[in-house]
Amino acid sequence: MNREATIDRKTKETDILLRLNLDGGAPSRVDTGIPFMDHMLDLMSAHGFLEMELKGRGDREIDDHHTMEDLGIAFGMALKKSLGDMRGIRRYGEATIPMDDALARVVIDISNRPLLVYRVPLQKTTTGTFDTGLIKEFFRALATHAGMTLHIDLLSGDEPHHVSEAIFKAFGRALDQATEIEPRLKGNLPSTKGVL
Repeated sequence: MNREATIDRKTKETDILLRLNLDGGAPSRVDTGIPFMDHMLDLMSAHGFLEMELKGRGDREIDDHHTMEDLGIAFGMALKKSLGDMRGIRRYGEATIPMDDALARVVIDISNRPLLVYRVPLQKTTTGTFDTGLIKEFFRALATHAGMTLHIDLLSGDEPHHVSEAIFKAFGRALDQATEIEPRLKGNLPSTKGVL
């Protein structure tokens, strides 16, 4: 099964080219124009065993919002496309990951019912010059365009860099679990309804 997708998305605000391989395993190459996000996506790819080639640019002279949202849109579209009819996937994934003081839990249901529940209360919302509040926008766009229910919970921690790392690592692990092929399904959909 070929679980790869390429998304070339251009708007007046952003230009994003994304190649995703769910089963590739090679190191990812990420250049979003936002160094902190490059770091987060590298972590996500490594811990989720994703192979990703991503080149993105946006109207950062305004702020990072459009770029972050459109990165989520492109990643969600690539994920949905690479999964095809979703036959044989495990569908559910869950990971709880520590990063020093931070402990984050991510739970995924690839269900064609897009929803983001994001419970990440932080007193300080910047790390360097990056606004960590934009991480929610990235995951909202991703969940919508991938067709997934996505719960992200901060269980402990207050250092925004550590919290962000824990979230992206947990997402990568949970996604790897949810997209894994379950041999006992014998190519069937993971649903009693017979449809996702």
